[in-house]
Amino acid sequence: MSTVADKIKDLKKREHKILQMGGEKAVAKQREKGKLNARERLNYLFDPGTFREIDMFVSHRCTNFNMEKVDIPSDAVITGHGLVNGKPVFAYSQDFTSRAGSLGEMHAKKICKVMDLALKAGVPLIGFNDSGGARIQEGVDALSGYGEIFFRNASASGVIPQISAIMGTTAGGAVYSPAMTDWIFMVKDSSHMFITGPQVIKSVTGEEISFEELGGAMTHNEKSGVAHFACESDEDAIDKIKTMLSYLPSNNMEDPPVVNTGDSPGRTDEGLNSIIPDNPNQSYDMKVVIRSIVDNGDFFEPHEYYAKNILICFARLNGRSIGIIANQPDFLAGCLDINASDKATRFIRFCDAFNIPLLTIADVPGYLPGSTQEFGGIIRHGAKLLWCYSEATVPKLLLITRKDYGGSYLAMSSKHLGADMAFAWPSAEIAVMGAGGAANVIHRKEINNAPDPSAKREEKIKEYEDLFSNPYCAAERGYIDSIIVPDETRPRLIDALEIMCSKRETRPPKKHGNIPL
Repeated sequence: MSTVADKIKDLKKREHKILQMGGEKAVAKQREKGKLNARERLNYLFDPGTFREIDMFVSHRCTNFNMEKVDIPSDAVITGHGLVNGKPVFAYSQDFTSRAGSLGEMHAKKICKVMDLALKAGVPLIGFNDSGGARIQEGVDALSGYGEIFFRNASASGVIPQISAIMGTTAGGAVYSPAMTDWIFMVKDSSHMFITGPQVIKSVTGEEISFEELGGAMTHNEKSGVAHFACESDEDAIDKIKTMLSYLPSNNMEDPPVVNTGDSPGRTDEGLNSIIPDNPNQSYDMKVVIRSIVDNGDFFEPHEYYAKNILICFARLNGRSIGIIANQPDFLAGCLDINASDKATRFIRFCDAFNIPLLTIADVPGYLPGSTQEFGGIIRHGAKLLWCYSEATVPKLLLITRKDYGGSYLAMSSKHLGADMAFAWPSAEIAVMGAGGAANVIHRKEINNAPDPSAKREEKIKEYEDLFSNPYCAAERGYIDSIIVPDETRPRLIDALEIMCSKRETRPPKKHGNIPL
């Protein structure tokens, strides 16, 4: 009869075998590619000594194709919980060294278990995706597993933060769970996402394309917008995930963390008084404005490479987490287009779901014109932006720095869509359109019939500028709460945020609205 000591020894032996994952050769192959393995990723994520593994001894039940003879340690996924900078987090990490991290019935059940636990506990969920996809030998059981995961992604959305890190090639149905989460991190040169791979595309369409071109990190960060971060290494991706978590609450019932940043709330910056060019057609970098306003000049920017005409980022004002949406005059003059609308819309909904106040900084001449935009559905995509600002109930602050024209004035968190406090610099221009275009429309006949049409046009432009190319007309009607000197922007925004941080706003009860997707 075995003694207790023997049983403990047997336990440790079994644990040791599982910890070897797919074996020395397979682990070494991961290292050769510059990648961390599944366990190393979890160890790097969690505070030292805090990770607690769940379901280490789970194994597959497949008997097809002699699979009963195949040992897959932990069924190719490590799951558990721990602390990230002192905050509880659940996570799973797919093990590519074990049967290419393929997903079968029990693999999926392990992921579903930590998803359920994360939802019950109200803590973030992080998934490290590194899988060859569905385990073909398990047939419909593998497909069922994906479906169970997708269902839970939807259930957890807006309740707990869900973060995906693509750490290898993720293809077919495996890409949809990351796509349903809040944020996707990819690693340059080692991460790939696609529905159908290069070989399938070539066989069906004849098109030849590389893994990197089709589904690499920069492809999805620049072109598709599917991913939000392009990282230099596995470690860099995990570091960025930790940074993101520092701005977020653990769930939708909590407020975001407040930290002591050491930056004075009364700090001013005279440099802002001269950042707006006197020439209205000249650009400037909105990131300079953001750095001047936020605590210590620090902000964390998702979608850095996508739809650069609009910026989204997390930052802090007097230690409070905020989400910033800002037009970027340095790219496409800050115009709104299809991609910019989608980028901002998704960010607004995330911040609203997790009680993160919104600051919108507007310098927008209008919507990008052209048949490509119209045929692509700019009406529908632009409507999303109107919808989401209107829907959001978190504190909403607006700062208008320069141009704020037409429908884009409304779309960039105007008072009419529920902005709580709206500020404008003296350089702000709030009007239906620019003075030149307005003069051409309103005074077309008068200009054409004048002895000197050019002089008459300049006269009418000046009239329009005096009337509308300023913030005072809007302020007279209460659409702007305060016109402020630029160097006072930071303390004024902080005062507004502090007074509005206790905001409570309810909307009519309903199952959900019909957002124009």
